[in-house]
Amino acid sequence: MQITSSGPQTIQKAQGETVELGCTYTPGPQDTGELDIEWYNLSPDMTQKDKLILSYAGGQIHLHDASLSEKVKFLADPTRGDASISLSHVTLSDTATYQCKVKKTPGVDMRKVTLSVMVPPSEPKCWVEGSEEKGGSVSLRCESSQGSAPLTYVWTRESGGAMPSDATQDSQSGELLIKNHTENNLGTYVCEARNPVGRTQCKYSLHAYNPTNKAGVIAGAVIGALLLLVLLLLLIWLLICCCHKRRYQKEVANEIREDVQAPESRPSSRLSSLRSVTGYRTHHGVQYSSAPVINGSIHSVNRNGSTAAGNRPVPLKYDPKYGYPV
Repeated sequence: MQITSSGPQTIQKAQGETVELGCTYTPGPQDTGELDIEWYNLSPDMTQKDKLILSYAGGQIHLHDASLSEKVKFLADPTRGDASISLSHVTLSDTATYQCKVKKTPGVDMRKVTLSVMVPPSEPKCWVEGSEEKGGSVSLRCESSQGSAPLTYVWTRESGGAMPSDATQDSQSGELLIKNHTENNLGTYVCEARNPVGRTQCKYSLHAYNPTNKAGVIAGAVIGALLLLVLLLLLIWLLICCCHKRRYQKEVANEIREDVQAPESRPSSRLSSLRSVTGYRTHHGVQYSSAPVINGSIHSVNRNGSTAAGNRPVPLKYDPKYGYPV
């Protein structure tokens, strides 16, 4: 028994593609026993058992992993010298080493094939870091957000002539560095991101600008800083003036309150004064008036307002019309 497949024993495929694992064989003249074919997914851990996924024995095909029912199959009739299989819609989890074992008593032979499933690079992003001024250095960058390693970047010049003689590029970081940038470097540059299962690209149009007036920029920055300082000092001065003004107004208000005259006496005070002048007296809640002296005699005032010499004082009653006792 001899397996005759001569294809590569390491296969790299992009995710989602279909891969064929070859295993053609030729039995010897003495191999007259029953044909037995087995495909294994070999475990990288030597202490673990290998996983049997597909076999042919007793004239029948046996699938030993139900999850692979729509994914793995023999490419041809295994009894006609071709035990090759195909795996469709491969994913990263299908990365493994597979073994084909063909046995026909007394002959037996085996072949291993390693499958590496990879993610192709996504469309990269091209940009420039820094300025594109004449006389300076220009750094063009390129990067893909997805893609299995090893992932490399290659810059080429699409228009404008050949790549600048002083340009250097890093295939790992995706940087194209051009020193002493001039108008001769104008044009379109293409970055291609590559790995073993795919490639994609992006473009950048490089310009050349006149250098900026650095002295003017510095002078503008200094003037701006001075103006900012002046504004800050003015703000502080305004705050101080405002505080002094409030303090002055408070002091003036205090002086005005100190100079205000005392309020006039209440009506009740005036009434008391009136009583003292007219001679009113109060005794046990009854008001009396002192008898006026007329022609040297003491006369009392009766209720009708007349006086009676030598009589006792007549009690007075409060008259609301006048607001005092009468």
